[in-house]
Amino acid sequence: MRIKIHNIGSKFMRDVEAVLQHAEEYCIGRGVKLTPKRKRVLSGLIGSSEALSAYDLIDYCKKEFGDAMPAMSVYRILNFLEREKLVHRLQLANKYVACSHITCDHAHGASQFLICGECNKVKEIAISALAMDELQANVDSAGFRMAGTQLEVNCICEACAP
Repeated sequence: MRIKIHNIGSKFMRDVEAVLQHAEEYCIGRGVKLTPKRKRVLSGLIGSSEALSAYDLIDYCKKEFGDAMPAMSVYRILNFLEREKLVHRLQLANKYVACSHITCDHAHGASQFLICGECNKVKEIAISALAMDELQANVDSAGFRMAGTQLEVNCICEACAP
């Protein structure tokens, strides 16, 4: 799979480095370490405009860093990054995206992921507390319980729309 990078060039690399630096400081503050391999995997997610599987990230690390990581290592890294709230796992696709709030210093509400069905571009947006309360009420009245607050919506992005 070819990973689509947001921007190519030195500005893009500075942006990725800045996000990685912030993520590293965040991890230090939590008493955990963002190892070089964790940084490599996270950089692939930060640089991609679409969700990536563990195998996409294995290919990325091999191509960009010459690092042939075993699948189990990448899955452990992804579990760490998800636990530390640096990435999100898209449940329906079993793929991962970097959290769009990595560089924020405040808490965020529920995330909604807009996923283009044509090009697989993913965008994370926040859901208002009022909308979540209404959704919870609808779920409750249907006799169900929400297992989580993350929502994934199939969409068509502006670039792919007719």
